[in-house]
Amino acid sequence: MRARGFGAVLTAALLWPSMTAAEARVDSVSWMQGCWQLTDGDRVVEEHWTSPKAGIMLGSGRTSRAGTLVGHEFVLLAERDGRLAYEAHPSDQPPTTFMSKELDAASVVFEDPAHDFPQRVGYRRVGPDRLLAWIEGSVSGKPRRVDFPFHRIDCPR
Repeated sequence: MRARGFGAVLTAALLWPSMTAAEARVDSVSWMQGCWQLTDGDRVVEEHWTSPKAGIMLGSGRTSRAGTLVGHEFVLLAERDGRLAYEAHPSDQPPTTFMSKELDAASVVFEDPAHDFPQRVGYRRVGPDRLLAWIEGSVSGKPRRVDFPFHRIDCPR
């Protein structure tokens, strides 16, 4: 059953061509909706995404270590000028907007080349219950990438 789900995602990605910037709609990343978690030792990273409505999705995230909050973020994902805008509001930092650069049936990459780090934020649906998120760019001229391999969880009530 799992392999068939992944195969369906892979087939859709191969049959559905990459969209141009003029075609970008929030509905095209509806696969991000829901609640996602990554556990690494005593560190827990969570992201919660609403369903698309009125041209936007809302996201919230938090990272805790040993039960103590170490960071949070709010994200507005919106249609803007034919592209998707990923407006991130991380804790203790000014907001930054990353614009969609790549978009297909199973992945999206946002970019702001002028931002310090990261310069890119990406999401890829790996299967029905798996989502790979990442941030990447350069720090002091050296490439850096941080992966967040999430699995779907029941949304808390």
